[in-house]
Amino acid sequence: MLNADNIIPTTCPYCGVGCQIDLHVKNGLIYRVNGRFDNAVNHGNLCVKGRFGFDYVHAQDRLTTPLLRHARGQSLESTSWDTALGYVTNRLQTIRAEHGPDSIAFLTSAKCTNEENYLLQKLARAVVGTNNVDHCARL
Repeated sequence: MLNADNIIPTTCPYCGVGCQIDLHVKNGLIYRVNGRFDNAVNHGNLCVKGRFGFDYVHAQDRLTTPLLRHARGQSLESTSWDTALGYVTNRLQTIRAEHGPDSIAFLTSAKCTNEENYLLQKLARAVVGTNNVDHCARL
């Protein structure tokens, strides 16, 4: 049996339930996922995705940095998180100034936790000034 170099406690990324998991890592690779028994969310139980769905973490074609296209037709280029987030912030400010806050909408995901979905709707309403918030689960 393998012994982990590191056990990382985290939240499962597959839905908004918030199941707590331990990622068992050996030589930089996740080789086992266990549900945590010390919480009231999942009491150590996991669905199939939560238990076995972590191959994407080590995929060769997985994006690991933000990509930015400066103009239409140009190819995507790697950039820093600060540059990418600054670009998005500036574009949202420009769109809001030119077309009003209701020209912007936000779509959240069932893969986010309830807290993450709450924060996105708070950003939409309190910062941008729009009630245009939707969620993929209602589709």
